[in-house]
Amino acid sequence: MKDVKIVIKGAGEMATGIACRLYMSNLKKIVMTEIPKPITVRRAVAFSGAVYDSKKEVEGIKAEYIVKFDEVYKVWGRKNIAVIVDPSWKIINEIKPDVIVDAIMTKRNTNTIIDEAPLVIGVGPGFTASENAHIIIESNRGHNLGRLIYKGSAEPHTGIPGPTMGFTKERVLRAPHSGMIKHSKNMGDEVKKGDLILFVNETPVYASIDGILRGLIREIEVVGKEKVGDIDPRGDKDYCHTITEKARAIGGSVLEAIMQHYNVSL
Repeated sequence: MKDVKIVIKGAGEMATGIACRLYMSNLKKIVMTEIPKPITVRRAVAFSGAVYDSKKEVEGIKAEYIVKFDEVYKVWGRKNIAVIVDPSWKIINEIKPDVIVDAIMTKRNTNTIIDEAPLVIGVGPGFTASENAHIIIESNRGHNLGRLIYKGSAEPHTGIPGPTMGFTKERVLRAPHSGMIKHSKNMGDEVKKGDLILFVNETPVYASIDGILRGLIREIEVVGKEKVGDIDPRGDKDYCHTITEKARAIGGSVLEAIMQHYNVSL
């Protein structure tokens, strides 16, 4: 199975958690696709950063940004994960992957189809098992998190972040309108309720709770209501640089789906 080729659509926090679990299971031929300017709040644990910085390391696993499709094989030869800007997924036709994982997490299907690969896995809502993906992974926190779905769809998006120490929506900072981000705090900073975190153009955005600024979007252009920051009330700075339990759980479920597929096929 070490030669199984995997395309992961997306390279954000959740997709990176999936990629890391697969990589650590010796499934290392992974390429992740991104948009030209990825919008990632938890940048410290997202391989999407390679698009901006050419390389990104998460928990000891390295990813490299590539421009041409055939560069993927050189990256794999160095035992690293490849990241490419390819929003229309042309690389699928170039490398003909064995597995595709749609982990874009847009809460809707962005034109993933079931015949793109022998095994197509959809993460979260927006997919229907046996219609546009072979297997769906439940992404909502709760009793069914990480469950493999072979018939039907995942639970609908609630719009409410999972609770941490009783806080849900309060943890997330959102842009009040479209504009350019300008930081006032740095990721990993300890903040208090009411502290100035960033500006969107000239409009200030303040912390609504005490905690550690676990996620902070780059200084880029955003649209209104875009997620721009994440405050962790637990106050542990190490959490800024490690994969969340949710991403690990979903990554384990993707691994389960792949192992099941190949154990049956072989």
